[in-house]
Amino acid sequence: MFTSVLRTPLSYAKATAAVAAPSPLAQAADVGALISAAESKAPRFLAAAATEAVKEGPMGKIVPFSAKYFVACSIGGILSCGLTHTAITPLDLVKCNMQANPEKYTGIVQGFRVFLKEKASLSRGWAPTLLGYSAQGLHKFGLYELFKHYYGQAIGEENASQYKSLLYCAASGSAEFFADIALCPFEAVKVRVQTDPTFANGLMDGMPKIVQAEGINGLFKGLVPLWARQIPYTIIKFVAFEKVVSLIYAALPGEKADYSYNEQLGITFLAGYIAGVFCAIVSHPADTMVSKLNKVASAEGEGMGAAMSKIYADIGFAGLWRGLVARVFMIGTLTGLQWWIYDSFKVFVGLPTTGSVEKKKEN
Repeated sequence: MFTSVLRTPLSYAKATAAVAAPSPLAQAADVGALISAAESKAPRFLAAAATEAVKEGPMGKIVPFSAKYFVACSIGGILSCGLTHTAITPLDLVKCNMQANPEKYTGIVQGFRVFLKEKASLSRGWAPTLLGYSAQGLHKFGLYELFKHYYGQAIGEENASQYKSLLYCAASGSAEFFADIALCPFEAVKVRVQTDPTFANGLMDGMPKIVQAEGINGLFKGLVPLWARQIPYTIIKFVAFEKVVSLIYAALPGEKADYSYNEQLGITFLAGYIAGVFCAIVSHPADTMVSKLNKVASAEGEGMGAAMSKIYADIGFAGLWRGLVARVFMIGTLTGLQWWIYDSFKVFVGLPTTGSVEKKKEN
């Protein structure tokens, strides 16, 4: 499966390498040389983390912070977000309807019973979910690695090492800003299709209907609340993950390199799940607002602020937290799986698992 996914970007990477002038990084033959060369382009802790276990993979030797490196991270992001969000479409369907139609859907189990009783499809909205979150994952993970690298360069070695969390925060927030622009049109169609079965069958007829009725702006009316939901979510997702990974390895008796890839991937999943719980809580009110906004068509001339005020007046503060339990379970599992898939792909192409871990001091 991975081989077929890699074919196009791999061909691009090979073509790029064929016309590009050889760099010192590309000529590095071993891990030590790669680290030394990478340190000239990035803070030491980032260079060491990116090259700690570099090996030959299906994309060849991936030079840290090269175009091929960022392409590999982007592909990992596509698989990570696209596959996981599509897999939990049934749970997302119930969660969205609990937020948009609380009178009918009062809980997770009850919501599933309603769908089964009505013989409604539990896969409704899978196509915009797959395409939208694949596009989001490409930008989220690919640009995170890119911004982390260049922001680290910009602030210098000492500041980058001293203020790691702020570096991760700036990089992930910047990446999500662009990721949400890519996601927003598909999210608008997904929510409308999932919460109004009479509106459209799916992406192919749903998107043209929204454009015809509300123009292109109809696809992006949820962008601001989407930013409000996703940027805090992603900042916590990356900052908390990096911190939890570091704490887990610090608590274990050995160095990170002492553990097998399977053990490291288990730690990746655990850290991702913990980060996901915090993500869900922080971003839930904005998630409810996105579901409400995308459920209904905007009144002519009505601004986004007016629409949000009207929704809040209708549901109140407590209504913003409806469906939180379902979302905590969904996002915790989702985030853990996303990090696991992302790191599994990185290992597959010869890169180390994610996380900057300091060496333990010898007694």
